[in-house]
Amino acid sequence: MRFICRHLLFCTLFKKQVVLSTAQKKRLSHYMKRKIALLLFAICASAGISVAQHKAEERIRQLMQETPVMGLSVAVVKNGKLIYTHAFGLKNEARQEPLTATDVFRIASISKSFSATAVMQLVEKGKLKLDDDVSQLIGFKVRHPQFPETVITLKMLLSHTSGLNDSQGYFTLDVIHPDKNPDWAKCYNKYEPGKGYQYCNLNFNMAGAIIEKYSGERFDHYIQRHILRPLKLYGGYNVNDLDSRRFATLYEYDSSGFNPAPAAYAPRKAEIANYTMGYSAPIFSPTGGMKISAPDLARYMIMHMNFGKANGKRIIKKQNSVLMQTPVLEKNRYGLALLRTDKLIPGVEMVGHTGSAYGLYSAMFFEPQKKFGIVVITNGCHPRYADGYNTVIQKTVNILYEEMISQ
Repeated sequence: MRFICRHLLFCTLFKKQVVLSTAQKKRLSHYMKRKIALLLFAICASAGISVAQHKAEERIRQLMQETPVMGLSVAVVKNGKLIYTHAFGLKNEARQEPLTATDVFRIASISKSFSATAVMQLVEKGKLKLDDDVSQLIGFKVRHPQFPETVITLKMLLSHTSGLNDSQGYFTLDVIHPDKNPDWAKCYNKYEPGKGYQYCNLNFNMAGAIIEKYSGERFDHYIQRHILRPLKLYGGYNVNDLDSRRFATLYEYDSSGFNPAPAAYAPRKAEIANYTMGYSAPIFSPTGGMKISAPDLARYMIMHMNFGKANGKRIIKKQNSVLMQTPVLEKNRYGLALLRTDKLIPGVEMVGHTGSAYGLYSAMFFEPQKKFGIVVITNGCHPRYADGYNTVIQKTVNILYEEMISQ
């Protein structure tokens, strides 16, 4: 059939008479009808996506008129593919600079999943075990004073079941080191480790130090080499390795309006210059310091959606990806730096994580069976919460789901 079409084109160009048999005419008619049908389908499908995008964007802009929002970057994954990215509002208010989809944010606690992914890689290499004693891993005593015989394990750190809290802070491991903080015992809750849940940033800054000790690589370098680069993602924990022109300014909102929070991207060069491997990891904030754009975060999310594989690269084994997504305690539905919830989109259980710091709010949630997911990041908005989620984030997720996924 392609030969007939090429012959027709040749004859048309050189004004030659075309003689086709009845059978050739029938085949040509069928071929042309099929091509036209495929073209019409592609046009309609494209138009359908455009209409959905237009509706979603209209609704998001309306939301931003009703609620104070500085900027908002979104990404939508459907059938395992990134189908939509868009940015709304401002990247920098003083310069009236519009936010773009490639701009980079400090995504806060979604960062924990990168740290947990790194731990799972080291487990697969036989360098760590999830039931390892944190005291032996970290190099100083980590024991609840009321339950000294109960081993606090690496798995407990990654699932917030360690019994630790952030009452003494979490920007340095000194707070829990018995030789460096006389109030170290205040870092422990009243219940036995493994028997309860409390969200604790210190857990993941400790995990970051353990990653260094057992990989032999500085934490920020490890994440770059073993997660970001294999997935071809732009981002990282060290602001000094990134183009600061791409940073979206973060804004805290209160009764006086939006106020910039420059500490979000503090370079901390002096601390890095005096770095101690296996102890100074909190400088990079394994618990909340990842900087990445919404589209690249969505591409990372696809890896977890596909149970450890994306872009032709296997980052972690399927069984370990499933483990990360499996709640440790059924009551709170938190796995290993990934949680399950049906409160973000009513009636739809998704897996992911949220983040909030310096006025930023972020969400990365996906459905691993149906292969859809949504990323939403705002560099500043009203801090109102409902059902455990920032209302701007929750409403934006629902708009994108309703207009671009559930249709």
